[in-house]
Amino acid sequence: LKAIVGKGPLNDDAVMEIEALLLQADVGVEATDRIVEALQNKLREEVLPPEEAIAYLKQILRDLLDEPCLDESGKPAYSFTFAPEKDTLNIWLITGVNGAGKTTTIGKIAHLAQKSDYRCLIGAADTFRAAAVEQVKVWGGRSNVEVIANPGKNTDPAAVVFDAIAAAKARNTELLIIDTAGRLQNKKNLMDELGKIRRVIDKKAPEAIVESLLVLDATLGQNGLQQAEVFSQVVNLSGVVLTKLDGTAKGGVALAVVQKLGLPIRFIGVGESIEDLRPFSSYEFIEALVSG
Repeated sequence: LKAIVGKGPLNDDAVMEIEALLLQADVGVEATDRIVEALQNKLREEVLPPEEAIAYLKQILRDLLDEPCLDESGKPAYSFTFAPEKDTLNIWLITGVNGAGKTTTIGKIAHLAQKSDYRCLIGAADTFRAAAVEQVKVWGGRSNVEVIANPGKNTDPAAVVFDAIAAAKARNTELLIIDTAGRLQNKKNLMDELGKIRRVIDKKAPEAIVESLLVLDATLGQNGLQQAEVFSQVVNLSGVVLTKLDGTAKGGVALAVVQKLGLPIRFIGVGESIEDLRPFSSYEFIEALVSG
């Protein structure tokens, strides 16, 4: 991208090269068209030195990523920074298909919360998958965060959430992270289950600040985007966590997700270590994407 944009005015061949590079990076057709059009319009208005043309391209990409945080008048709709509010109960519902890195992400968020001096609990409400509760307990142990779980098999996820909220209130918890089942092949069951969980939260903790985060495997590219669309229809999502961004050139899917769903990226996972979850920064992300 830097080599092409740095040449100056874009001819048709250069535009096609840029489009191909963006699509290879899983930016998606809609976001690619928008980026190329904005760049062409700017370079038609004035001839920019290579450094300024590249800086303008980066600004286009950052603006796209930051757009969900602004309303129609350009005022903040979401916070650019994403963290639980201190001294109050925050409940984060973590959703996503199995294999996306949901359980790992929960452990990493719990670790971040502990390091940042939040009082934290995990609710193990993915009760349908045999190993899910045990996996959450392992990550809870690594992050030194207690896990609220029901010892029985195939228990009602909403009952686990009920118990987790009661425990969170008793312990004056600031962040309750709730694992949820993620089986796209049965959307109605997923919708019913998440709807029931949400009703329990609204009834049991009406004062809580609730966030619903979708964990998305960045290596799935456009297939992952299709998953995201289904989840956005089922759950009132408020943000996305992109996982498995280590060692892949497919990070452009972040732009596709934002363009398609209008949701902010909140965290990125860049490895398997408990430390490998980072709060999302559009500046750092675009610097890495364009320079990589």
